[in-house]
Amino acid sequence: MEQDKMSIRAAVFDGNPEGTLTVEALQLDEPHHGEVRIRVRAAGVCGSDRHVLDGEWQVPLPAIMGHEAAGVVEAIGPGVRSLDIGDHVVIAWHQACQRCAECTGGKPWACTRAKSNDSLLPDGTTRWHDVDGPAYPYLAVGAMSEAIVVPEFAAIPIDRRVPFDVASLIGCSVGTGYGAVVNNARVVAGESAVVIGAGGVGLSIVAALKLAGASPIIAVDVTAQKLESALEAGATHAVLGGESLAAEVSDLTSGGADVAFEAIGRTQTMSQLPSLIRPGGRAVFVGLPPEGQPLEIDGLQLAYEGKTLIGSNYGGLVPARDFPRIATAYLAGLLPLDDLISTRISIDQVNEAFEAMRLGKRTRSVIVFDDDAAGTTERDR
Repeated sequence: MEQDKMSIRAAVFDGNPEGTLTVEALQLDEPHHGEVRIRVRAAGVCGSDRHVLDGEWQVPLPAIMGHEAAGVVEAIGPGVRSLDIGDHVVIAWHQACQRCAECTGGKPWACTRAKSNDSLLPDGTTRWHDVDGPAYPYLAVGAMSEAIVVPEFAAIPIDRRVPFDVASLIGCSVGTGYGAVVNNARVVAGESAVVIGAGGVGLSIVAALKLAGASPIIAVDVTAQKLESALEAGATHAVLGGESLAAEVSDLTSGGADVAFEAIGRTQTMSQLPSLIRPGGRAVFVGLPPEGQPLEIDGLQLAYEGKTLIGSNYGGLVPARDFPRIATAYLAGLLPLDDLISTRISIDQVNEAFEAMRLGKRTRSVIVFDDDAAGTTERDR
């Protein structure tokens, strides 16, 4: 018998050179064994999606874009035991195998068996279809869609008091920034920090640094408006990027920061990161550059001064542990996540959001799928 399907609207990329999306109708299968269907209530517009649209990363096509999603469980496949219909959930895009040494050792982000990077569910298939055949959910989420199907373990229950727009960002930008501080750099109170890039991930790093008690917290960007947002998020200093950046950071930290984060994914700023930290300091690479771009690092400086380079993949997150912790901190007023959202849009405005991102005009756009999915603040900055 043919698998039951439902019709949904989704933002689809066909590989066109303009990097634009088309909102179209697709067919979504019912969840298979160990899977759940989520009615998406909010989806973030992330820089990783832009890498795909601009041809910097290659993915299977046609691609249902988006990987930051929050919503409500509306259907449960056979064998699902940890979720109930009506649960509010945040989706983890790195869908680790749950069995390898990395997964069982508490490092699911390091799993090399995950099929999500190939835009496939754990069984190597997809639940989405257009008239010509399979469609591929980006990072096995496809968040820019009215509904999605994911494995049970990728849907993390979250407190119902967290607004869906905020919750969606916990799944990537906020989780990545928080994890880079807490899991990768392990920042402790009183350490000095510098963050290059005041977009969605960079602001999440700043907020997590404030939560950890870091001081000073120096935000760096080329846009004055984004630096204002960084100060609101918890930065103590805002610096316009330029040739004198290393000297300015040295002056503000008495010789270099204890830890520096790059949250853009530009090889120029990534190569600059070690020059911003003191001897024995840590440089954390959070932003993801285009494929195949090497970095230039002064190896002698690195070795002689005992500096550590840290690659941050998904913030070293253990989603089932870290997503609820982030939500708890938000509800306690310790993480001002509402302020990270600059613009709330409908799915039909998605191309406008990506163009604004390319121009550096917004901090974070979030697609909301109905009126009550958004929080109370409505700003466009």
